[in-house]
Amino acid sequence: MAVSNLVVDDTEIDAAAATSGSSFYLAMRILPAAQRDAMYQVYAFCRAVDDIADSDMPRAERAAALERWRADIDACYAGAPRASLRALTRHIHTFHLQREDFYAMIDGMAMDAAADICAPDEATLDLYCDRVASAAGRLSVRIFGMQEEPGRLLAHHLGRALQLTNILRDIDEDAGINRCYLPHELLAREGIAVTSPTEIADDPSLPRVCATLAERAKEHFAASDAIMDREPRSHVRAPRIMSGVYRVLLERTLERGFDIPRTKVSKPKLRMLWIVARYALF
Repeated sequence: MAVSNLVVDDTEIDAAAATSGSSFYLAMRILPAAQRDAMYQVYAFCRAVDDIADSDMPRAERAAALERWRADIDACYAGAPRASLRALTRHIHTFHLQREDFYAMIDGMAMDAAADICAPDEATLDLYCDRVASAAGRLSVRIFGMQEEPGRLLAHHLGRALQLTNILRDIDEDAGINRCYLPHELLAREGIAVTSPTEIADDPSLPRVCATLAERAKEHFAASDAIMDREPRSHVRAPRIMSGVYRVLLERTLERGFDIPRTKVSKPKLRMLWIVARYALF
């Protein structure tokens, strides 16, 4: 779907179609109908603002498009959404989704839209992860039916685990669009100069930086597992699947390694289906 359609089109969004290519699609599919459609609508929103941030529009136009989305979210809460957001508005009220979490997602995409991120400091990286991943998690756990405190903790840890996995998996893809999300402090510790994303990606010391980030991701996965172990099984089936799929992606990324040349990490479809069956059926 073109970015212009995402910004101004007022027809009903086929949220399921927008979600179908996501690594989260299988996790959403096992949810009851109302929760499933709510997740589709939230993901369609996330996809729309992400597409704006990653578009080739001038930066000022991207910023304006994201601000229009902020106004659209306000209209949802005012009960006067544009036609394409009527379903999302219903779910906002049914599941008590919080406006600030939609805002946080927009703010995260604005970070990408404003400038090419290259070697952010640790605090900025964590803020970015919170906005683009944990904010979506905070919306999701309400849909899953989790209580406030364990839900926020799960969103914190699982969101960061997933985003760090994305960063490690997509180093070359990110460098190709002039971005590098590896933190400045870790690069400096290994003597890697912060020059360009491509030069950072080609540095022979990069695997040591990635190993540190991978350990952080594993710690967040472990913390999220501990939270889900304490929750009713019906509330955590979907995040269990999300976690399982992304843990496999992290394993695949580590098996590939970070030395040059790096191959693209593929999704093991059969193993992903086994993960879905494990948590959906048993």
